[in-house]
Amino acid sequence: MTVARRSRLVVAATALALLLAGCQGQAAQRGGGGKHMASGTSSSTTTPGSTSTGQPEQGTTPLGAKWDWGRYDEFQPYLTSLKGGYTYYEVVWCQVEPTQGHPDWSGLDRIATRSRDLGIHLLLKLRVGRCWATGGEAQHARGSKNKTESAMPRDLATYSAWVKSAVTRYSALGVHEYAVENEINSEGFWAGTPGQFEQLVTTAAKAIRGADPQAKVVDAGLSSTTYGYGIADDLLRKGRDADAVAAYNTYYRERIGTRGDKIPSVTDRAGLEAVLRSAQGQRNLAYLSLMTKLAEEKVTDVRQIHFYEASDAVPLLFTYLRAHTPTWTPVEAWEVGSFDRSTTDDKARTAEMLRTVSLVLAGGARLAIWLPLAFDPAGRNPDEPRFGLLDPDGTVRDAGRAFQSLVTASHEATVTPVTGHGLSGVGFQRGATTTAFVWAQHPTTVRLASGEKASAPDGSGAKSTSSVAVGPEPVRLVLNRTTQVFLGGQS
Repeated sequence: MTVARRSRLVVAATALALLLAGCQGQAAQRGGGGKHMASGTSSSTTTPGSTSTGQPEQGTTPLGAKWDWGRYDEFQPYLTSLKGGYTYYEVVWCQVEPTQGHPDWSGLDRIATRSRDLGIHLLLKLRVGRCWATGGEAQHARGSKNKTESAMPRDLATYSAWVKSAVTRYSALGVHEYAVENEINSEGFWAGTPGQFEQLVTTAAKAIRGADPQAKVVDAGLSSTTYGYGIADDLLRKGRDADAVAAYNTYYRERIGTRGDKIPSVTDRAGLEAVLRSAQGQRNLAYLSLMTKLAEEKVTDVRQIHFYEASDAVPLLFTYLRAHTPTWTPVEAWEVGSFDRSTTDDKARTAEMLRTVSLVLAGGARLAIWLPLAFDPAGRNPDEPRFGLLDPDGTVRDAGRAFQSLVTASHEATVTPVTGHGLSGVGFQRGATTTAFVWAQHPTTVRLASGEKASAPDGSGAKSTSSVAVGPEPVRLVLNRTTQVFLGGQS
């Protein structure tokens, strides 16, 4: 990590700590156990597959990855190490059934079967697309697969029948979570209105549950860039102007300037209000509100998040989610990644991946899927602003090995946040033992008990020691104590 980057992390983290202290104070004033996610959501979470209530019955690790199925042969050796985890795939009605009455499920059948054979649990995003089923011409075709925005179907009964056929087919192959559409806050994904989407998801939810009583209905998963608007808007409404500006600039630190004037830097309330009043700002806030409403009314069972920002924005995101998600609605991070143009250093990017995934799980997400597994040098971003765990040919990077270490530690474990005594991170607890990934804003010394070990994140160089120096780079600790007892031993 460069000195400049470390300095930015320390400054941002210090400002963030002050901001979060204010957020926690606000949460305390509201009281715990209300209708939205309680602060305790992040205090102890078990991985999918445990006996704790609210957790999926399948899966032994909360981690997973999204990959290009066209390079399955290159990636397959690495994918075997993700057994018990998760991936997702986007299925588009207009592509499956380009001619009415003649669906072709063969491609998705192969993906579902291979996922099952790998022991990786497949989640599906059900999208409409644009074709005979919707009428009109696509306005936002993109990518080599010519994906388009979705539009409202002409006939909801026909749409419902398609959803039922998809769920009936793939529930038999072990798929039991279905998201309705994707990133609808973007015109490139959804051509309809919030009211139309509410009608669509209500129709889909009924069809999904009718076809598979075990199934969970997942919301549309708004884009990562949506949440900064909601975070800032919340703080402005509370009269916390300086905190709102700081939160906005922290959340979008890597985005400002990358989309022209769409995500500008702001310095005061007036500038921030102008951003929130923009057409995209109003669209983002409307769909954020709708996702909360759908969860409150139990139209959806799961809140899906996407996150590609800097790791120090994760606490901001989960503070917002706790205030706007019912306590009964679990959060799942179907897309987690790192959008970072500030460095090309693999060591720095690996550390950022570890911090991001650790904080997402510690914050309360019950699963986190890294995207992309490997970057595509021929894609839209040949300089790789979204960091991959593998090279295009399947060669495992340092980040891939560190991710495997997270997966191994999390198998059949209870997820607990590591916070206090200057430390941040996540612990994976099995009985009275814990594997933790920790770091510190400022260098600190951690005391270890006899037989406990410290190592690099991938487990290399492990050694028993009575103490270990911890700084911004994550360290892996193997403890013969629970997370709580370990933290208590640092006082």
